Amino acid sequence: MQMMAGGNQGRALAAAMVLAAAACGRDKEASNAATKGPVVDSTAPGRASTTNGFKTPESVRYDSANDVFYVSNINGSPTDNRKNNGFISRMKPDGTIDSLMLLAGGRDGVTLNSPKGLALIGDTLWVADIDAVRAFNVRTGATVATVDFSPFHALFLNDICVGGDGALYITDSGLQGDAMTHVAGSDRIFRIDAAHKATIALATDSLHSPNGITWDKTGNRFIIVANDKLPQILAWRPGTAQPFTIGYGSGENDGVEILADRRLIVTSWADSTVSIRDGSVRSAIRNLPSPADIGIDTRRMHIAVPLLEKDRVEIITIPARKEAP
Repeated sequence: MQMMAGGNQGRALAAAMVLAAAACGRDKEASNAATKGPVVDSTAPGRASTTNGFKTPESVRYDSANDVFYVSNINGSPTDNRKNNGFISRMKPDGTIDSLMLLAGGRDGVTLNSPKGLALIGDTLWVADIDAVRAFNVRTGATVATVDFSPFHALFLNDICVGGDGALYITDSGLQGDAMTHVAGSDRIFRIDAAHKATIALATDSLHSPNGITWDKTGNRFIIVANDKLPQILAWRPGTAQPFTIGYGSGENDGVEILADRRLIVTSWADSTVSIRDGSVRSAIRNLPSPADIGIDTRRMHIAVPLLEKDRVEIITIPARKEAP
């Protein structure tokens, strides 16, 4: 989930400050990050299908075992909405909606106020929902668990992923109210262990209102993108006190995923793109307003992109990786 795009002047100034910090050698990997924006490849990935009919779709997660996508629908305000009218849809790989309200707030004992990020462990779908993370059995629809983050004063639980240790990691973007005002000191990553115990894994302003998060198995680290206008892409290793910069994007990023071949996929509200980054080169598909948290169909190599403000999901074909000349 993202904020509205801002001015270029502030973004440029902030980017320059980040570059200066990297040049100081605070982290070896940060200092090796690109110092210029990526080259945009003219060969862009193509759209495979468009599906309308969602209600403020925020996140998509692919279930490889059942060969379906799950789509979270906020169905209203993305902030402190307590109407319990959010829902989860199930969508086929070709974009056909199989069940619009697979899990619906206010029905069959389900609570879903403002569902955002999704993570899947077996048959259990975990959903970030304002100040709670809820778990459901995707086969039966039964509520499996609810982890309450209100004791931590969580404001805007956003994305969620499974880490290398099998635990769940959740970003708190620290946004509040209809204006989505950022609250200083609220940028955190939470952790839920196998016993459903919640803890703070990382708390630092260096997260810059964290949004998308994904686990990089090869790099043994998380990749994180931020709501903030700053363009950096961050990495963080559990147990360390600060994230570090590994590259730069367009800013106001939302979703992030990493492919098996190490290409990085990032969505940006700043320029309405989904970019596939391979080192310093990226291919980008444009004209995707409000692109939120993406899901990857690993069988067909498709990206499912929810367009939050357009109530639709675009499925995009991932191009084959280009071999170096």
